[in-house]
Amino acid sequence: MVSASRNEKFRVEEKGITFARVWFLSQSWVSKETITVNRRLDEWVKLEQLDLDSVEAVVDEKVEEKGATGLKMTRHQKRKIDETHVEGHEELDAASLREHEEFTKVKNIATIELGRYEIETWYFSPFPPEYNDCLRLYFCEFCLNFMKRKEQLQRHMRKCDLKHPPGDEIYRSGTLSMFEVDGKKNKVYGQNLCYLAKLFLDHKTLYYDVDLFLFYVLCECDDRGCHMVGYFSKEKHSEESYNLACILTLPPYQRKGYGKFLIAFSYELSKKESKVGTPERPLSDLGLLSYRGYWTRVLLDILKKHKGNISIKELSDMTAIKAEDILTTLQSLELIQYRKGQHVICADPKVLDRHLKAAGRGGLDVDVSKLIWTPYKEQS
Repeated sequence: MVSASRNEKFRVEEKGITFARVWFLSQSWVSKETITVNRRLDEWVKLEQLDLDSVEAVVDEKVEEKGATGLKMTRHQKRKIDETHVEGHEELDAASLREHEEFTKVKNIATIELGRYEIETWYFSPFPPEYNDCLRLYFCEFCLNFMKRKEQLQRHMRKCDLKHPPGDEIYRSGTLSMFEVDGKKNKVYGQNLCYLAKLFLDHKTLYYDVDLFLFYVLCECDDRGCHMVGYFSKEKHSEESYNLACILTLPPYQRKGYGKFLIAFSYELSKKESKVGTPERPLSDLGLLSYRGYWTRVLLDILKKHKGNISIKELSDMTAIKAEDILTTLQSLELIQYRKGQHVICADPKVLDRHLKAAGRGGLDVDVSKLIWTPYKEQS
């Protein structure tokens, strides 16, 4: 039996990980939290998987100095607790809140089964307490109900009459379909989708009040049904001009252009609304990369084809991209200068060609002629 305090650290050498914090929670299971690397590598491991013969214990001096009392909860910590919606957290003291925040840093569900894929998860998701002892969950790929055991899923699939997400199909092109799901009309589906998404998004706020959101679920369709590949959500009414609250492409479908397709789709909806839009912040690491790539490609394509001068406002009107996002993107490409009190776009053709080549392919295109949609209006 190896004994160690909760705050003890060990140096390990495994798959490029050079430093890890190991929490001993029982004689059987431990939590391995990687330090200074992406938290996707955090995981639960069996105690026998650890080789502790030559590890170096390092005491966390900050923890020792402060102890377990006298801790003040920061605004960031409180927000993190609020996001995971812990029942009864008002009665917890600061030390307990800190302990909870530490615990939720490590993913609780190791893998899920969704359709024909077994997917390794990345992050913690606050499933109901009865699922705390599950390392694997089984999802119905159509209604997104989740179960503890394979046989439960098999029984459910014999009864589930859905072959696509609930809601309205607003786009179909080839084998791709997009469904608009109203969180108010399909509350359980919306909540289950949020549970699922949180397994792969580190910075996502888990929304239990899904009534306020619309979910746009992208599917690959075949003779067995419409299989979810990703989605984005948006608030029904956003004072900040957000046209997207959360975006996810499921791991088996990544690197196929679906992320940029979802982003492009959100902007096509903004154009239909005659509005400019921007994604809600903070963006995940993958989300930021996808958005910067999309903005770059769209703006470069226009600048390449456009003859004469063009302003940031004109670009915004053409693309529905918020002016601030256009400005930061062009600045990152060094295509903009500040002259005589205003920003001037400097689009040298050779520079544009170089940036276009570096930007790579643009991903899947949205065929606007296949989009059948009217903006959301609250029913009286």
